[in-house]
Amino acid sequence: MAEIGDKIPEVTLRRMTASGPESVSSTEVLGSGKVVLFAVPGAFTPTCSDYHLPGFVIRSEEFKAKGVATVACVAVNDAFVMGAWGTAQNVGDVLMLADGSGEFAKAMGLEFDLSAGGLGIRSKRYAAILEDGVITYLGVEAAPGLSVSSAESVLAEL
Repeated sequence: MAEIGDKIPEVTLRRMTASGPESVSSTEVLGSGKVVLFAVPGAFTPTCSDYHLPGFVIRSEEFKAKGVATVACVAVNDAFVMGAWGTAQNVGDVLMLADGSGEFAKAMGLEFDLSAGGLGIRSKRYAAILEDGVITYLGVEAAPGLSVSSAESVLAEL
């Protein structure tokens, strides 16, 4: 599992643009300046849609005031789903990143097998603070719900 002091892995992610999905390098979009990255098990799922993502959207100005250049959400979903979820949630400038095959989750050592529930391999719920691509905070949820990966917890760490 990724640890504080580790560099984020180099993986191709995707984001939705007006002209369709665009491939982006994880180290390019997350590796410069102060970045808050949070991962959810799946777009449109109850805790993710009702609490996790909205917390970061609502507090986006507070993150900026603390010097955060980018707030990004990553999930093991395709770019079309992440784009639709971002639109439905009115995420503003929160960057919605698709990890369609779970490569980033695996490279972080934070994959989670939810096959029993019909969801396949997903990402654990977590939040990280990155400084020029280096992990300075990593809060991985040990149980369902939000504590160490909530927007409030991340703000308290900045």
